[in-house]
Amino acid sequence: MSPLLPRILPSPDGKPLPQNATAAAFRAFARDLAAGRRPWTTETAGFLSGLFDQLAGSWDSDQATGRDDPLHDALARGGPFPRGTCLELGSGTGLFTPTLAAAFGIVISIDLSEQMLRQAAGRSPIRVRADASALPSADASVSIVAAIDMLLFPHELARVLAPDGVLLWINQLGQDGPLYLSSEEVAAALPGQWTSAEAAAGWGSWAALRRNH
Repeated sequence: MSPLLPRILPSPDGKPLPQNATAAAFRAFARDLAAGRRPWTTETAGFLSGLFDQLAGSWDSDQATGRDDPLHDALARGGPFPRGTCLELGSGTGLFTPTLAAAFGIVISIDLSEQMLRQAAGRSPIRVRADASALPSADASVSIVAAIDMLLFPHELARVLAPDGVLLWINQLGQDGPLYLSSEEVAAALPGQWTSAEAAAGWGSWAALRRNH
């Protein structure tokens, strides 16, 4: 069992809820992908890259929640964190990059969408277009992986994360989010044994996962 920390940041009114059918379909895909029941294909990568390319220009105004409570709470209570590079997966337009940079220093922003990365130019100094299923990082080279509303590629995450590294798994809308996975599902998908601390914060939730040694 993961230690569930008490909620500190309340959930305000006005939570934006995605369409039920769409969110359910994405959530099922995310669970099947993480558990290895569904393959990740070049066709799927191309579809999602094109979709987010189309959304990039209006993302901040039309799609973003405008809140970062889960990330701030995770940074405040999910530590201690090791020193070193942070890999931000699914970085999008860079809305969370400055907060991560203030906490960890060096942040490498990874996204599948070229247009999202272009929108992030003023926020993310180091931007790399890459598929998270095949990260351009050496084994055990990253201290922090920050995955905010992201698909889970468990074996690739475990490969790049240092032995004492931390995976920050954040869902901005919690269980209502289209890519929601619980900390138990994430830990079960990752190779080896992992423990986590987790909490609800604002509209969302977070978990900080570490390997058992």
